[in-house]
Amino acid sequence: MDKSNLLQQQTAMGLYLRDPGHNAPPAEMDPARAQVYRDLVFANLSSLLSGTFPVLVRILGDEGWRSLVRIFLRDHRARTPKFGEIAQEFVEFLAAEPEALADGGWPPFMVELAHYEWVEMALQQSDAEPLDGGDAALLLDRPLRVSALAWPLAYAWPVHQVGPGYLPDVLPDQPTLLLVRRDEDWSVRFSGLSPLAWRLLQRIGEFPGLTGLEQLQGVAGEAGVVGDSGFMEGGVGLLRQMHGEGVVGVLGTYPLLR
Repeated sequence: MDKSNLLQQQTAMGLYLRDPGHNAPPAEMDPARAQVYRDLVFANLSSLLSGTFPVLVRILGDEGWRSLVRIFLRDHRARTPKFGEIAQEFVEFLAAEPEALADGGWPPFMVELAHYEWVEMALQQSDAEPLDGGDAALLLDRPLRVSALAWPLAYAWPVHQVGPGYLPDVLPDQPTLLLVRRDEDWSVRFSGLSPLAWRLLQRIGEFPGLTGLEQLQGVAGEAGVVGDSGFMEGGVGLLRQMHGEGVVGVLGTYPLLR
Protein backbone atom coordinates (compact mmCIF):
# COMPACT_ATOMS: atom_id res chain seq x y z
CA MET A 1 0.00 0.00 0.00
CA ASP A 2 1.52 3.36 -1.00
CA LYS A 3 1.65 6.28 1.41
CA SER A 4 -1.08 8.28 -0.31
CA ASN A 5 -3.52 5.37 -0.16
CA LEU A 6 -2.65 4.75 3.50
CA LEU A 7 -3.26 8.41 4.31
CA GLN A 8 -6.63 8.28 2.54
CA GLN A 9 -7.66 5.21 4.54
CA GLN A 10 -6.53 6.78 7.83
CA THR A 11 -8.44 9.97 7.05
CA ALA A 12 -11.56 8.02 6.09
CA MET A 13 -11.31 5.95 9.27
CA GLY A 14 -10.92 9.03 11.43
CA LEU A 15 -13.98 10.67 9.87
CA TYR A 16 -15.97 7.47 10.32
CA LEU A 17 -15.01 7.09 13.98
CA ARG A 18 -15.93 10.71 14.72
CA ASP A 19 -19.16 10.90 12.75
CA PRO A 20 -20.37 7.51 11.52
CA GLY A 21 -23.76 8.93 10.69
CA HIS A 22 -22.31 10.98 7.84
CA ASN A 23 -19.13 9.08 6.90
CA ALA A 24 -18.53 5.55 5.67
CA PRO A 25 -15.62 3.37 6.81
CA PRO A 26 -12.63 2.93 4.48
CA ALA A 27 -13.66 1.13 1.30
CA GLU A 28 -11.14 -1.67 1.73
CA MET A 29 -12.06 -2.36 5.37
CA ASP A 30 -14.56 -4.94 6.58
CA PRO A 31 -17.59 -2.90 7.79
CA ALA A 32 -18.14 -5.22 10.77
CA ARG A 33 -14.56 -4.71 11.95
CA ALA A 34 -14.82 -0.95 11.44
CA GLN A 35 -17.99 -0.91 13.55
CA VAL A 36 -16.15 -2.66 16.39
CA TYR A 37 -13.53 0.11 16.42
CA ARG A 38 -16.25 2.76 16.19
CA ASP A 39 -18.13 1.37 19.16
CA LEU A 40 -14.97 0.96 21.25
CA VAL A 41 -13.83 4.53 20.67
CA PHE A 42 -17.22 5.95 21.58
CA ALA A 43 -17.70 3.71 24.63
CA ASN A 44 -14.23 4.52 25.98
CA LEU A 45 -14.76 8.26 25.60
CA SER A 46 -18.22 8.12 27.16
CA SER A 47 -16.93 6.08 30.10
CA LEU A 48 -13.94 8.38 30.58
CA LEU A 49 -16.14 11.47 30.76
CA SER A 50 -19.10 10.09 32.69
CA GLY A 51 -17.00 9.50 35.80
CA THR A 52 -16.33 13.25 36.05
CA PHE A 53 -19.90 14.40 35.33
CA PRO A 54 -22.23 12.01 37.20
CA VAL A 55 -24.94 14.59 37.92
CA LEU A 56 -25.01 15.79 34.32
CA VAL A 57 -25.26 12.19 33.11
CA ARG A 58 -28.25 11.51 35.36
CA ILE A 59 -30.01 14.69 34.28
CA LEU A 60 -29.53 14.10 30.55
CA GLY A 61 -30.31 10.39 30.66
CA ASP A 62 -28.57 7.78 28.52
CA GLU A 63 -29.84 9.08 25.19
CA GLY A 64 -29.05 12.71 25.93
CA TRP A 65 -25.62 11.91 27.31
CA ARG A 66 -24.72 9.77 24.30
CA SER A 67 -25.85 12.56 21.98
CA LEU A 68 -23.68 15.10 23.82
CA VAL A 69 -20.61 12.85 23.74
CA ARG A 70 -21.21 12.21 20.05
CA ILE A 71 -21.20 15.97 19.35
CA PHE A 72 -17.98 16.36 21.32
CA LEU A 73 -16.30 13.48 19.47
CA ARG A 74 -17.50 14.78 16.11
CA ASP A 75 -16.57 18.46 16.47
CA HIS A 76 -13.72 18.73 18.97
CA ARG A 77 -10.03 18.40 18.16
CA ALA A 78 -8.20 17.50 21.36
CA ARG A 79 -5.02 19.37 22.26
CA THR A 80 -3.87 16.91 24.91
CA PRO A 81 -2.88 13.23 24.72
CA LYS A 82 -3.56 12.80 28.46
CA PHE A 83 -6.80 11.05 29.40
CA GLY A 84 -6.99 13.00 32.67
CA GLU A 85 -7.21 16.30 30.77
CA ILE A 86 -9.98 15.31 28.34
CA ALA A 87 -12.67 16.33 30.85
CA GLN A 88 -11.27 19.87 30.92
CA GLU A 89 -11.40 20.04 27.13
CA PHE A 90 -14.98 18.78 27.29
CA VAL A 91 -15.93 21.65 29.62
CA GLU A 92 -14.12 24.16 27.44
CA PHE A 93 -15.86 22.79 24.35
CA LEU A 94 -19.30 23.17 25.92
CA ALA A 95 -18.52 26.78 26.83
CA ALA A 96 -16.88 27.77 23.56
CA GLU A 97 -19.02 26.02 20.93
CA PRO A 98 -22.64 27.17 21.38
CA GLU A 99 -23.35 26.63 17.69
CA ALA A 100 -22.52 22.93 17.97
CA LEU A 101 -25.07 22.63 20.77
CA ALA A 102 -27.78 24.78 19.18
CA ASP A 103 -31.29 23.39 19.03
CA GLY A 104 -30.41 20.47 21.26
CA GLY A 105 -32.85 21.31 24.01
CA TRP A 106 -30.02 21.20 26.54
CA PRO A 107 -30.60 22.44 30.11
CA PRO A 108 -29.69 26.14 30.39
CA PHE A 109 -27.39 25.40 33.33
CA MET A 110 -25.51 22.59 31.56
CA VAL A 111 -22.24 24.44 30.88
CA GLU A 112 -21.95 25.72 34.45
CA LEU A 113 -22.90 22.37 35.95
CA ALA A 114 -20.22 20.64 33.87
CA HIS A 115 -17.62 23.14 35.09
CA TYR A 116 -18.73 22.71 38.69
CA GLU A 117 -18.39 18.93 38.46
CA TRP A 118 -15.01 19.16 36.73
CA VAL A 119 -13.56 21.41 39.45
CA GLU A 120 -13.55 18.59 42.00
CA MET A 121 -11.44 16.35 39.77
CA ALA A 122 -9.15 19.22 38.81
CA LEU A 123 -8.35 20.03 42.44
CA GLN A 124 -7.83 16.40 43.34
CA GLN A 125 -5.31 16.05 40.53
CA SER A 126 -3.58 19.39 41.06
CA ASP A 127 0.17 19.38 41.70
CA ALA A 128 -0.05 22.65 43.64
CA GLU A 129 1.32 22.69 47.17
CA PRO A 130 -0.65 23.74 50.28
CA LEU A 131 -0.21 27.33 51.36
CA ASP A 132 2.06 28.28 54.25
CA GLY A 133 -0.13 31.02 55.66
CA GLY A 134 2.56 32.75 57.70
CA ASP A 135 1.88 34.79 60.82
CA ALA A 136 -1.79 35.68 61.22
CA ALA A 137 -0.74 38.85 63.05
CA LEU A 138 0.59 40.20 59.73
CA LEU A 139 -2.62 39.74 57.75
CA LEU A 140 -3.46 43.44 57.77
CA ASP A 141 0.09 44.71 57.34
CA ARG A 142 1.38 42.58 54.47
CA PRO A 143 0.25 41.69 50.96
CA LEU A 144 -1.76 38.49 50.76
CA ARG A 145 -2.15 35.56 48.41
CA VAL A 146 -4.85 32.97 47.85
CA SER A 147 -3.95 29.29 47.97
CA ALA A 148 -3.67 27.58 44.60
CA LEU A 149 -5.83 24.86 46.16
CA ALA A 150 -8.70 27.26 46.95
CA TRP A 151 -10.84 28.47 44.05
CA PRO A 152 -13.50 31.17 44.47
CA LEU A 153 -16.16 30.60 41.81
CA ALA A 154 -19.21 32.50 40.63
CA TYR A 155 -22.08 30.87 38.70
CA ALA A 156 -25.28 32.33 37.32
CA TRP A 157 -27.12 29.09 38.22
CA PRO A 158 -27.30 27.32 41.61
CA VAL A 159 -25.12 24.47 40.36
CA HIS A 160 -24.57 23.04 43.85
CA GLN A 161 -28.32 22.33 44.13
CA VAL A 162 -29.02 21.09 40.60
CA GLY A 163 -29.94 17.43 40.22
CA PRO A 164 -32.60 15.16 38.72
CA GLY A 165 -35.05 16.44 41.32
CA TYR A 166 -34.28 20.13 40.80
CA LEU A 167 -33.95 21.48 37.25
CA PRO A 168 -34.26 25.28 37.36
CA ASP A 169 -35.28 27.00 34.15
CA VAL A 170 -35.44 30.60 35.37
CA LEU A 171 -32.18 32.42 36.03
CA PRO A 172 -31.98 33.51 39.71
CA ASP A 173 -31.64 37.19 40.55
CA GLN A 174 -28.42 36.58 42.49
CA PRO A 175 -25.34 34.61 41.44
CA THR A 176 -24.13 31.52 43.27
CA LEU A 177 -20.78 32.23 44.95
CA LEU A 178 -18.74 29.23 46.06
CA LEU A 179 -15.35 28.36 47.47
CA VAL A 180 -13.88 25.04 46.44
CA ARG A 181 -10.75 23.94 48.31
CA ARG A 182 -8.65 20.84 48.83
CA ASP A 183 -7.82 19.96 52.42
CA GLU A 184 -4.67 18.30 53.74
CA ASP A 185 -6.35 14.89 53.47
CA TRP A 186 -6.92 15.60 49.74
CA SER A 187 -10.68 15.79 50.16
CA VAL A 188 -12.38 18.54 48.16
CA ARG A 189 -14.82 20.75 50.04
CA PHE A 190 -17.45 23.09 48.63
CA SER A 191 -18.85 25.97 50.68
CA GLY A 192 -20.88 29.08 50.02
CA LEU A 193 -19.28 32.51 49.94
CA SER A 194 -20.77 35.84 50.88
CA PRO A 195 -20.35 38.63 48.30
CA LEU A 196 -17.77 40.23 50.64
CA ALA A 197 -15.70 37.05 50.88
CA TRP A 198 -15.88 36.37 47.15
CA ARG A 199 -14.88 39.90 46.21
CA LEU A 200 -12.06 39.93 48.77
CA LEU A 201 -10.55 36.75 47.32
CA GLN A 202 -10.96 38.13 43.82
CA ARG A 203 -9.26 41.41 44.74
CA ILE A 204 -6.27 39.62 46.26
CA GLY A 205 -5.62 38.12 42.84
CA GLU A 206 -6.26 41.39 41.03
CA PHE A 207 -4.17 43.62 43.31
CA PRO A 208 -1.41 41.42 44.78
CA GLY A 209 0.62 44.36 46.08
CA LEU A 210 -2.02 45.64 48.51
CA THR A 211 -1.91 44.78 52.20
CA GLY A 212 -4.78 43.01 53.89
CA LEU A 213 -5.98 46.30 55.36
CA GLU A 214 -5.86 47.99 51.97
CA GLN A 215 -7.82 45.12 50.46
CA LEU A 216 -10.55 45.48 53.07
CA GLN A 217 -10.63 49.24 52.55
CA GLY A 218 -10.94 48.64 48.80
CA VAL A 219 -13.90 46.31 49.29
CA ALA A 220 -15.49 48.83 51.63
CA GLY A 221 -15.09 51.53 49.00
CA GLU A 222 -16.72 49.34 46.35
CA ALA A 223 -19.59 48.55 48.71
CA GLY A 224 -20.06 52.21 49.65
CA VAL A 225 -19.41 51.64 53.37
CA VAL A 226 -16.11 53.48 53.87
CA GLY A 227 -15.63 54.24 57.55
CA ASP A 228 -18.08 51.58 58.72
CA SER A 229 -16.32 50.00 61.70
CA GLY A 230 -18.68 47.03 61.77
CA PHE A 231 -17.89 46.22 58.15
CA MET A 232 -14.16 46.36 58.81
CA GLU A 233 -14.43 44.20 61.91
CA GLY A 234 -16.34 41.62 59.92
CA GLY A 235 -13.70 41.76 57.22
CA VAL A 236 -10.86 41.22 59.67
CA GLY A 237 -12.70 38.25 61.16
CA LEU A 238 -13.22 36.85 57.67
CA LEU A 239 -9.52 37.17 56.85
CA ARG A 240 -8.58 35.35 60.04
CA GLN A 241 -11.07 32.58 59.33
CA MET A 242 -9.77 32.08 55.79
CA HIS A 243 -6.19 32.16 57.09
CA GLY A 244 -7.01 29.41 59.56
CA GLU A 245 -8.54 27.31 56.79
CA GLY A 246 -5.45 27.65 54.59
CA VAL A 247 -7.28 29.72 51.99
CA VAL A 248 -5.35 32.97 52.47
CA GLY A 249 -1.73 33.52 53.49
CA VAL A 250 0.75 36.34 53.96
CA LEU A 251 2.83 37.01 50.86
CA GLY A 252 6.50 36.17 51.18
CA THR A 253 6.17 32.74 52.75
CA TYR A 254 6.67 29.52 50.83
CA PRO A 255 4.64 26.38 50.14
CA LEU A 256 4.98 23.49 52.53
CA LEU A 257 7.25 20.71 51.29
CA ARG A 258 5.89 17.21 51.10
